[in-house]
Amino acid sequence: MESSETSKLRAVLFDRDGTLVVDVPYNGDPGKVRPVAGAKAVLDSLRADGMATGVITNQSGIARGLITAEDVAKVNARVEELLGPFDVWEVCPHSEQDGCACRKPAPGMVHSACRKLGISESEAALIGDIGADVGAAEAAGATGVLVPTPVTRTEEVGAARLVAPDLASAVGLLQGTP
Repeated sequence: MESSETSKLRAVLFDRDGTLVVDVPYNGDPGKVRPVAGAKAVLDSLRADGMATGVITNQSGIARGLITAEDVAKVNARVEELLGPFDVWEVCPHSEQDGCACRKPAPGMVHSACRKLGISESEAALIGDIGADVGAAEAAGATGVLVPTPVTRTEEVGAARLVAPDLASAVGLLQGTP
């Protein structure tokens, strides 16, 4: 990234499952929340630098009847306890079939988070583990960074402009450091 872009970065938003915490499909149990290695240190460092942080998460299990909104709130509270405080949370409870404007790769949650933070989308980045995360960032006018996991598809990695092996490296890319 050019330094003119990095100098105006004011918020780093994160996907929840597979990015900040180990992915447990349709997790409704706060006891199963396990932070990804290095997540706490990365978040603490961003906060120490005065950067806003947030979580942007698709939770289609709600629409599918596999988990409740209350389950998701309890899991999010545990994430907040382990890795917070976050400045903003955005949760999409819809399934792909709902055609909503919030479900990633749609940009709705990124727009909403930026509105709540009082910043423009160009001042935000979204770090996630799948192409939908990067797609949502780019559709909103934010910067997307992909941190692949074993479930990330090869074509998603190939399509991403910015790819990093872990969260610390992803933040380093955003801040212009190796």
